[in-house]
Amino acid sequence: MRLVRLVTLVEATSFLLLLAVAMPLKYLAGLPQAVRIVGMLHGVLFLLLCWALLQAVLDERLSAKRALATFAITFVPVAPFFFDKRLKQWEQE
Repeated sequence: MRLVRLVTLVEATSFLLLLAVAMPLKYLAGLPQAVRIVGMLHGVLFLLLCWALLQAVLDERLSAKRALATFAITFVPVAPFFFDKRLKQWEQE
């Protein structure tokens, strides 16, 4: 579960960097490389998150319902930072 929490927060940070830094650099400063680099990093982290959630479900450390909730929450840019408290509670159970 610690891995799920860590990857969720790192992935959420990369999503914010993509939206708040790389996208403005692409459209306001004409630097499309920023989106390529940060977008690639974000994509790799998202796949790592999917893998970590699957492993947590297969190892029965997290229910499929909770894993799906965690997966869904990552599509809202700042939500994983608030959702981490819930993940911490689930980790302690």
